[in-house]
Amino acid sequence: RLTKDWIAPIYSFFNPVPVIGHVNGRRFHAFSCCAKGCNQSIRRFLDKADAKSTSNMRKHAKKCWGRETVEIVDKAKNATVARESIIEPLHTTGSITAAFERKGKGKVTYSHRQHTKTESRAEISLMKTGRPECYIPSASTVSHDVKLVFARTRKRIARMLQNYEGNLNFATDAWTSPNHKAFVAVSVHFVQDGQPFSLILDVVEVAK
Repeated sequence: RLTKDWIAPIYSFFNPVPVIGHVNGRRFHAFSCCAKGCNQSIRRFLDKADAKSTSNMRKHAKKCWGRETVEIVDKAKNATVARESIIEPLHTTGSITAAFERKGKGKVTYSHRQHTKTESRAEISLMKTGRPECYIPSASTVSHDVKLVFARTRKRIARMLQNYEGNLNFATDAWTSPNHKAFVAVSVHFVQDGQPFSLILDVVEVAK
């Protein structure tokens, strides 16, 4: 009988059929979060005055799915609409852009501007939306790993070119970027096992 009251959009973040349990003679409904990797349930004891409150569900949804997703879901007509048009596409594609488009936000645009610290925290929350188990490395970790991969790749390419028995063809290409900075790229071209290869060895900025 109570299911007819569970129509608020916030319910779309949880399984529609709760688990019914008892603790010390007290009956409760446990709503399981439907996010992948999340095993948490929100209990609501039926003998309390706020038995129909969704505040704890909302707090968990913001933590697990992200504040932006909760704000989008709140604009849905009811839980069924939110579940079909937002939550299910998130599970299928892992992308929230479809949800933005469905809510009449228009074309999704992207910015290449570096994020501020506040924006970075919001971006991390958005990327973990529906996937709270995902690990997102810090900027320093990414920087360290990129430098490590570059160093190892440079040694591997150098060893490969030094041991190559055929002819190596080196080329350069120069251009000016839109912000009026001149660059020169150095590349090498060769054939190995019948397949042509082209590698960029370096890109340097030309001094003024």
